[in-house]
Amino acid sequence: MLEMNRGVVCLTLLLGLVIYAPAASGQGYSPADAAGKMTVSDGLEIQVFASEPEIRQPIFVKCDDRGRLWTIQYLQYPNPAGLKRVKVDRWSRTVYDRVPKPPPHGPRGADKITILEDTDGDGHADKSRDFVDGLNLCTGVAFGQGGVFVLQVPYLLFYPDKNRDDVPDADPEVLLTGFGMEDAQSLANHLTFGPDGWLYGLNGSTTTCNIRGIEFQQGVWRYHPVTKEFELFAEGGGNLYGLTFDADGNLFYSSNGGLFWHAVQGGYYQKSFGKHGPLHNLYTYGYFAHTQNSGVTGTPTTGGTIYLGDTFPNRFRGAFLCGNFLGHSASWWKVTPRQTTVAAEHGGLLFDSHDTWFGPTDLALGPDGAMYFADFHDQRTAHPDPDANWDRSNGRIYKLQATDAKPTPPINLAELSSNELVDLLSHPNGWYGQRARVLLAERRDASTWPRLREIALTQDNGRYALQGLWALHVSGGLDDEFAAQLLAHPYEYVRAWTVRLLGDAKSVSEPMAKLLIALAETEPSPIVRSQLACTAKRLPTATALPIVQAILNRNLDNDDLRIPLLLWWAVESKAVTDADQVLEQFAHADAWNVVANQPILRNLIRRYAAEGTPAGYAAGLQLLQNTPSQDLAEAHKALGQGLSERAGGLGGIGHGGLYAQFAAGGNDAAERARRTFVEPSPELKQYILGIWRKNQQDRDALTLALRAGVEEAHQYLLETTMQAAADDPQLISLLSLLQEFGREDCEAVVLQRLTDDQPDDVWAAAIQVLNRFGSAEYIDALFEQYATLPAPLQSQVRDVLLARHDSARRLLALVEKGSISPESLPVDQLRRVALYEDEELDAIVRKHWGNIQPGTAEEKLAQMRRFNNDLRAASGNPTAGAELFKKHCATCHTLFNEGGKIGPDLTKANRNDLAALLANIVDPSAVIRKEYLSYVLETTNGQVMTGILAEQDAATMTLVDAKDKRTKVPRNQIEALHESATSLMPENLLQQLSPQQRRDLFAYLQGNAKP
Repeated sequence: MLEMNRGVVCLTLLLGLVIYAPAASGQGYSPADAAGKMTVSDGLEIQVFASEPEIRQPIFVKCDDRGRLWTIQYLQYPNPAGLKRVKVDRWSRTVYDRVPKPPPHGPRGADKITILEDTDGDGHADKSRDFVDGLNLCTGVAFGQGGVFVLQVPYLLFYPDKNRDDVPDADPEVLLTGFGMEDAQSLANHLTFGPDGWLYGLNGSTTTCNIRGIEFQQGVWRYHPVTKEFELFAEGGGNLYGLTFDADGNLFYSSNGGLFWHAVQGGYYQKSFGKHGPLHNLYTYGYFAHTQNSGVTGTPTTGGTIYLGDTFPNRFRGAFLCGNFLGHSASWWKVTPRQTTVAAEHGGLLFDSHDTWFGPTDLALGPDGAMYFADFHDQRTAHPDPDANWDRSNGRIYKLQATDAKPTPPINLAELSSNELVDLLSHPNGWYGQRARVLLAERRDASTWPRLREIALTQDNGRYALQGLWALHVSGGLDDEFAAQLLAHPYEYVRAWTVRLLGDAKSVSEPMAKLLIALAETEPSPIVRSQLACTAKRLPTATALPIVQAILNRNLDNDDLRIPLLLWWAVESKAVTDADQVLEQFAHADAWNVVANQPILRNLIRRYAAEGTPAGYAAGLQLLQNTPSQDLAEAHKALGQGLSERAGGLGGIGHGGLYAQFAAGGNDAAERARRTFVEPSPELKQYILGIWRKNQQDRDALTLALRAGVEEAHQYLLETTMQAAADDPQLISLLSLLQEFGREDCEAVVLQRLTDDQPDDVWAAAIQVLNRFGSAEYIDALFEQYATLPAPLQSQVRDVLLARHDSARRLLALVEKGSISPESLPVDQLRRVALYEDEELDAIVRKHWGNIQPGTAEEKLAQMRRFNNDLRAASGNPTAGAELFKKHCATCHTLFNEGGKIGPDLTKANRNDLAALLANIVDPSAVIRKEYLSYVLETTNGQVMTGILAEQDAATMTLVDAKDKRTKVPRNQIEALHESATSLMPENLLQQLSPQQRRDLFAYLQGNAKP
C-alpha cells in the first residue's frame, strides 16, 4: 500500500463564507478540524469545500457547465412529508396512504438542491443559492436539454431553465411516474448522462417501481430525453447508489452487495433472492456476479466513480474511486480487463477520516481534476429509526486534489460555440468531454457532423474516436452508411458501440442486418461479440437468431464469463413469441454438434417445459426428438427441471428468513402469484413413459414420469411403497416422492406406516405425505399414537394438529384433561392457535401458558432489525449497562441476584439468543407467561388500575404495578376484573436509549457475571 501522510491538507478553513459551528458534545470533528485529522494518500491533499450551516446532510454532488458544484441536502429523510404510514414490514418497507402529487402541488418537504461556487479560487465555497427547495425525498440531479432533471420519487421531473439563471422557468414537467417509495434508503437515484445521450439512473433493493408497465426493484434504468423512451437496462445488484462510465463507456454501479457491478445492456445480476424475490425474467437460468476484487474484502460502496481527471498522480487514472460509508473512509481500486468484464484490485485508501461521523455518500469529478466528496455526517450510519428525532444540522463537502493543483480559470461551456465544444472532446480531463457531449446533444448542430465523423474515424487514438462517435450520435448524425465504416474500425470499443447504438432503435435496415450477421461471423474481439449478443436480444428474430448462431458456430466463447448467458438471453427473448423460427434454427440433430449450442438447446427444452402450455410441450418434444442419444441424459434433466418450474411466479418479495420465528403465523415468505399450466400433451407423456420404462428403478426417470402425470408411474409408486419393508433403504425415497406427487389414493398405503413397528424416519416421512390431505382417519391415527411417540415426532405431530382448527381443539382438550403436559408445547407452536380467534381455545392457552399472540407485528420486527444494527455497530460497556439495567429494568427483574421480583428472573434465561432477547423487549406482550399476566381492575367508585395479581384471599386482591407499587383492594369494592393482553413491561424501553446505551445495556444483559 502506498505511504500515507497527514500533513498534506489545506488549513485555510475559515476563509470565505464557510462558517463553522463548534462541535456538539459527542459529535465528530468540527469543520475546522476535520480535514486536518484525515490521513490522505501520497500526492493528494484534502480540504473542506463547504459545511454546515450552509450545507447539511448532502447525498449528491455534481459540477455544472460553469464548474459550480450542485448538491442535494437530504433533510426530509427518512420519512416523506405529508404522508401517513399505513403498513410497515420488518425491512421497513412502507405503504403510505396515498401517492403524493408532484411539486409544487404535493406536500412540501425539507430537501433542497443547492448550488455552491468558489468565486475566488481558494478551494472553499463562498457563494451559494438554492435552485429549488421544498422537495420531498430528492435523490438525483442532471443538467441538460435546457434545464435540470430531478428525481423525487415517485417522479422523474424536468425543471426548465432556458436562460440558465438558476431559477426554474415554470413548474416541473413530469417525465416519468412510478418509482417506488417504500424505503427512503433504497430510492431511485443518481441521474447520470451516458455517452449515448440516455439519462441513466439506479433503483435500490427494497422499493418496487412500475413504470409504463415495467416492474422492477434493484437495477439500472434509463430514459431518453429526446425520444421519451424508458427502459430497464439491467436488473439486480443489491441496494444501489452511484453509477459511472469509464473511458470506453463501460457502466459500473455501486452497491451494498459487493464492490461494484459491471452492467451490460439487458443483463441480469445477482440479488438477495430470499429477501428481494426472483428476477423478473424467470427464465434467465443464471446471472452475473459482482466484479471480482482482490486485496481486501469488498465493502459496501457509495457513489463510486471512475477517475477520468488529469491532475491526480498517474496511478489513479482510470481507477475506481469510492466512499466506504460504514468504514468512514474512501478508497481506490485498479480496474483491469477480465475476459469481457473487469476485475478490481485494491490500490489503497484515498483518505481515512478517523471520524465515526464521516459518511461519504457521493463523489464527483470537477473541471479542475479534483474530486468532491459529500459527507452526510451523522452519528448513525445504518438503518435509523424513521421516528427518531435526530440532529440534521451537520454536513460537509470535501475537495480532494493533487498537492500541486492549480486553480482553474472560470468557465461557462454553454457560451462556447459548437465547434469549441467539439474541441473539448480531446481534453485530458474527461469531465469536459462529458459535458460537451451533453451540450451537443441539446443543440443537435448538423454543422459539427463532418468534423465529428473525421474524429470517429481516427485510427491511432481509439478513445478519441469513441468521443467522436458518441458526439456524432447524440447530435443526430450517425447513419447506416457511416456506421458501416465504423464496424471496420480498428478499436474494438468503436465497433462495439456502433453495434449498440444501431441496436438501440430495436430494428435495423436489411443491409445493416446483413453487415451485423457478417460481423458476428468474423469479429475477433469478444468485447464486440458480447455487444452483438446484447443487441440481438433487442432486434427482430429474423436478424437476432442469425447473429446468435454465427457467434455460437465459432465456439470461441464457451468459457467466457458473460457471452454464453448473453446468447441464451437473446434466444430466450424469442423462444415463445417466435417459437417457429427458434425451432427452425435449433430443432435438428446437427445443432448438437456445435458445442456452444448445447447449453442453449438444454435451456430451450427447460424453457418450453416450464411454459406449461400445449405449444410449449410440443416445442420441447420437437427438440427432444432431434437430440442425439449421447446428449439425452442431460436433455431429460432439463425437461424435468422445466416441468418442476411450471408453477413458479412473481407477485411479492420475501423476507430472507429475518425473524421468521417471531413473525405472525411464522410465515417467512410473501405470497407469490402462482401461474396456471396444463398437463403435458399425450405425445410428451408417451415420450416420457418410454424413458421410464427403459429403467423403472432409476429415480430420475421415475420422478420425470410422475412430474408429467404418467398414470403407470403413479401406480408403480403406490405398489412399490406398499410392498417395501420398514427397513428398506428405498422407502424414505419412495415416501418423499409421494409427498410431492401423491394423490388421495395414496393415503391408505401410507396410513399403514403409522404404527409402532415403523422406524422414526419412516413415521416422519409418512406424516409429510399425509399432511397434504388431512383426512379424519389420518388425524385420528396421530392422536392414537401420540403418547407412544418420541419427542421429535410428537413435535412434528403437534405442528400438524395445531395447523387445523378442529384438531387444535382436540389437542388442547387433552391438555385440559391432563393427558398432555402443558410444558411439552412450546410457544412457537402455540402462536398459531391465536390465529383462529377462538375464545375457548384462547382461554385454555391463557390458563396453562399465559397470553400468546399470533406473532410480532412487522413494524416491531423492523424495530428489532434497527436495534440489532445498532448493537452490531460497536461494542458495549457492561459497567455502564449495569447502571442502565438498574434504572430501567431492576424494578421488575433480577439479574445476578440484584433486582425486583415482579417479572421473571433473567439470570438463568437464555440471554445468549440476541434475537429472542430483542423480541421480548420490543414486543413484551407477544408472550406473557401465566404467572406474569397483567390484570385490569375497576373499582366500584370508577377507579381503574393495572398490575400483576400478587396476592388474593377471601377478602382482598393485591395488584403490583411496574413501579413495584402494591395496591390491596377489598373484594366488595371490585366492580370488574379481567386479564389484559398487554404486558406490564413497557414497549418503548429501547427507544429511550441512544445507540451506545443500547450496546451497553445488552453487553450487561448478555454477560456471564456482574462486571
